[in-house]
Amino acid sequence: MNEGAKAIHLTDEQRLDWLRLIRSQNVGPRTFRALINHFGGARAALEALPSLARRGGGAAPQICSRDAAEREIDAARELDVALIAIGEAEYPERLQMIDDAPPLLAVRGHLPALAMPAVAVVGSRNASAAGMKLTQIFARGLSEAGFAVVSGLARGIDAAAHRASLANGTIAVLAGGQDRIYPPEHGDLLDEILSAGVAITEMPLGWEPRARDFPRRNRLISGLALGVVIVEAAKRSGSLITARLALEQGREVFAVPGSPLDPRAEGTNSLIKQGATPVTETADIVAVLEPIMGVALTAREPEPTDGDRLHDVDLAADERARIVALLSPAPVLVDDLVRLAKSSPRVVRLVLLELELAGRLERHGGGLVSLV
Repeated sequence: MNEGAKAIHLTDEQRLDWLRLIRSQNVGPRTFRALINHFGGARAALEALPSLARRGGGAAPQICSRDAAEREIDAARELDVALIAIGEAEYPERLQMIDDAPPLLAVRGHLPALAMPAVAVVGSRNASAAGMKLTQIFARGLSEAGFAVVSGLARGIDAAAHRASLANGTIAVLAGGQDRIYPPEHGDLLDEILSAGVAITEMPLGWEPRARDFPRRNRLISGLALGVVIVEAAKRSGSLITARLALEQGREVFAVPGSPLDPRAEGTNSLIKQGATPVTETADIVAVLEPIMGVALTAREPEPTDGDRLHDVDLAADERARIVALLSPAPVLVDDLVRLAKSSPRVVRLVLLELELAGRLERHGGGLVSLV
């Protein structure tokens, strides 16, 4: 945490309530934050979920039971997995600055690695020999310079980045649960990582990663880091998604130039044309990041952990209908909704919560929302 920023610490009951809330249907990180801010605590939010969804025009969402949450906590404890809440001292400082930071992170390994300044190194799964060699040089150099190297435990560039930075701490971001390693053959690599580094995920134990979980994971890779180094990336690749997310999060994007004849360099060369910083040695990366490391971060206010339930807004049916009528499948800024609906921000946020819990709303980055 930043100097002067006060860390929170959840009680066992609060952690249980947080876990139940984030594991409930239609509750993602942004919805979680909105619910906590509106109701003052996770338990009050859980009690309100059915009525909110009904007012949003949907059936009551499936709410994670206390028994299910207790089983997950017990299973996590058996695997030495800690469930760290946003705002707690161990939660990665830069990650909690992104607007869809996970309320709870499942973390296993050497927790002090999360406090190190971090750089992400990602790239092609079908990497070239030159790309693998460059990855080793960059990752080893960054590690020796005091950075934790972040990557996604994938084949190719990711695995090379982890292996080259084992000694000083590397961070593996998983797309599935802590007990569902992908690819399976990297289980031994993960065991090596855990001695000086960590594995993190927002997914529950037992979760098998699906295709759509990897872009979700990528926002954590970039969110943890000061900058992202793309070593090799084809024209359409997950690494380019990570680069886009990094830019949205205000992170630095570095790209390693490659041969125009190699399709694995098409994406990285394109990034350079679009303004990414070209790098050919570790010193190029460190020179850009050192000044950033000296800039204090603006800490986000920790979520309330308890408190009285706030009274629901007295909302007339016509006001709710007016707000809903302004929404469409095209994303719109919440601030514009407030202005156009001539309602208070609190009223608009409540209607958006109702719609989201009814499965009718999607939240995007940058304060944008749309109807599903």
